Amino acid sequence: MIPFLDLNQVNAPYLQAIEDASLRVIRSGWYILGNELKTFEKAFAAYCEAEHCVGTANGLDAITLILTAMDLPKDSEIIVPANTYIASVLPVSYLHLTPVFVEPDPQTMLLDPALIEQAITPRTKAIITVDLYGRSCEIADILDVAKKYSLKVITDAAQAHGATHAGRKVGAWADATAFSFYPTKNLGALGDAGAITTNDAALAEKIRYLRNYGSVIRYQNEYQGVNSRLDEMQAAILSVKLPYLDPENARRREIAGRYLRELQCRDLTLPPGDRLSEDAWHLFVVRHPRRSEFIAFLDAHGVQTNVHYPQPIHKQLAYKEFKDLHLPLTEQIHQQVISLPLNPVLTDHEVAYIIQTVNQFDRQ
Repeated sequence: MIPFLDLNQVNAPYLQAIEDASLRVIRSGWYILGNELKTFEKAFAAYCEAEHCVGTANGLDAITLILTAMDLPKDSEIIVPANTYIASVLPVSYLHLTPVFVEPDPQTMLLDPALIEQAITPRTKAIITVDLYGRSCEIADILDVAKKYSLKVITDAAQAHGATHAGRKVGAWADATAFSFYPTKNLGALGDAGAITTNDAALAEKIRYLRNYGSVIRYQNEYQGVNSRLDEMQAAILSVKLPYLDPENARRREIAGRYLRELQCRDLTLPPGDRLSEDAWHLFVVRHPRRSEFIAFLDAHGVQTNVHYPQPIHKQLAYKEFKDLHLPLTEQIHQQVISLPLNPVLTDHEVAYIIQTVNQFDRQ
């Protein structure tokens, strides 16, 4: 069986460096808000071509802290993609703001700037874009729309570490960008971890307070904050892995290029390949109208797949107030998407076998 993802294999090349870094942290006696975090924040900000990076406990908290720091009115509407993981939208609800679901572009499956503009009302205060599957959204066009209506733009780049748009890293475009370092990500920790990048010094400073109970000086609290800190152990591990991100993304692009050129299966919709060298290719997501049969066929032939994601947010029990929302494209996407294996440790032989197996589906 070719696994969808084997984290033991992914981490194997730098296992000794991770162990050394972990031991260094253990022996230091300092485990929260120390030099390991400062070192990683500085390095990741530079990597993302951003002025500031603030480490957080996870990607969900990163979005929540950005929205909290922006201090939007309680009746604000926040435009969000209809087809994304629930974590992109939960912070909106936590803060008693109103999510406005917008359908994607049918080719890229990312937010369509034209549809964003149609959804804007006098209550709209911000747009949350999602660089789904590792492809940057049309951020330049979205920023133009935001500027026209004086809106904030937050990017959820949890799947897009190292992706670029027009030659510029995704972490440098929006008012603030949220990252997750969940272990399966292109840059993955060995536990939960997240970060925020921004070029807004005041926003970064406020987020530094908010992530630590509203304080940067012990027992002096400027805000009603939370506890959401990227700990020293995960920061040290991420510092070890960051230099590997670009070569690993290059391998992802190489595999994605083969898939785009060689997959030839009737009724199979491939992702767009127009930005092969810019996308991070966190996932290679295809669509098939007979998803269950397609998955079963691949599984029977030793290829493990995944589905990101089987049910749209507005059809989840957690968002039952939106159950009657009519979003046909989003619903179709969630019924058809399949993620094929794509990770930097796949061998050329495994990639060839996956391609061969997919192409045999029509011939069974």
